[in-house]
Amino acid sequence: MTGLRIGVVGGSIAGCAMAIAGARAGADVTVHERSDGALQDRGFGIVIPPPLHQELVASGYLGADMPTTPVAARVWLARAPGRRTARELARQQAPVAACNWGLLWRALRSNIGDSTYHRGRPVGSVVRTASGGALIRTADGEREYDIVVGADGHRSVTRELIAPEVRPVPAGYLVWRGTIPASALRDHPEQLALLESAWVTLGFPGGHGVFYLIPGTEPGSRLLAYAIYAPPPASMPAPGAGAPVSAAYVRHIAGEHFPAEWADIVARGEHTSQALHPVADFVVPRAAEPPFLLAGDAASVTRPHTASGAVKALQDALCLERSLRASSSAAEALHRYAEERSAEGARLVGLGRRLGRELVENTPDWPTMGPAEVDALSRAALNGADSYLYGSVQRQ
Repeated sequence: MTGLRIGVVGGSIAGCAMAIAGARAGADVTVHERSDGALQDRGFGIVIPPPLHQELVASGYLGADMPTTPVAARVWLARAPGRRTARELARQQAPVAACNWGLLWRALRSNIGDSTYHRGRPVGSVVRTASGGALIRTADGEREYDIVVGADGHRSVTRELIAPEVRPVPAGYLVWRGTIPASALRDHPEQLALLESAWVTLGFPGGHGVFYLIPGTEPGSRLLAYAIYAPPPASMPAPGAGAPVSAAYVRHIAGEHFPAEWADIVARGEHTSQALHPVADFVVPRAAEPPFLLAGDAASVTRPHTASGAVKALQDALCLERSLRASSSAAEALHRYAEERSAEGARLVGLGRRLGRELVENTPDWPTMGPAEVDALSRAALNGADSYLYGSVQRQ
């Protein structure tokens, strides 16, 4: 195909990756990002599979100099019964390349020219044209494209044209995310040493927390990233009702249920970022319908237990590039894309729901577990599915 015009709605990780995919396949790409500022300050932690990271570097989506903090294992912990010390439940093979969201965005954005990426251009509407294309309308005017990529998150205006009936389904519990300077670990050398070789899942009654190191925005710096899943406290509005970030409640959970060393780390209060999100999910029946294509959270939102938000967006982009290169028309490319990515979105949503049931809604008796029980828990949640987060468990 020659002369293909692609308009991307949204300039976050999904939008940047899709723009690179289109350009690599020879298309003329324009990104419309509503925010007028840079997005790199969104510094929460994410993880991606090391093979995917290697593929993105080899393909030119990412530079080899983008910092990551790779670890090869996952360690499951809980507070020992009747004590304040940690008890190791199991070790699991689960390699990840941990990243800083802002640095990943910056790395992708650097591969897109300024003439392609338009900041401060909120999209007012997207409409079909009689010729089979679509118009993107902004305050500056309108432009016609052969393909419009909706990469504008869970409130996507593009998704309304493909699946207007799809709405998020709340899980009924929350996730608190935060980042703390790694200096908070200076008085806890044992925990720091553990995090330098593994990421940690810490179980407690009614939920669990995940902890891992990520690169900081300053060269050579590191942050401790965490995500803590639990039901909302009785005094907090229900999920989706505008519940505020509550650092006090996170400290309460840590003090009530964590081993003393981990509770002290969370209680330091030196957060560089913190946010509260209601957990919800949805998936569209089909991820593309010419001339529209959905990517990232616009196509599906899975519960964060799957660690697939950024991962799926990056895989969406690789699929788009393959589909464009293998097709003789925009409609054929979107058909190829939809066949692959629609099924993957549904698979991840199903996996996220099973993980939510096993790890939050029906939490096991964590302190009594060992390698066999962790292995059984992993197998039950996966139910035959694949996940880079759940590898073989080391037997004692």
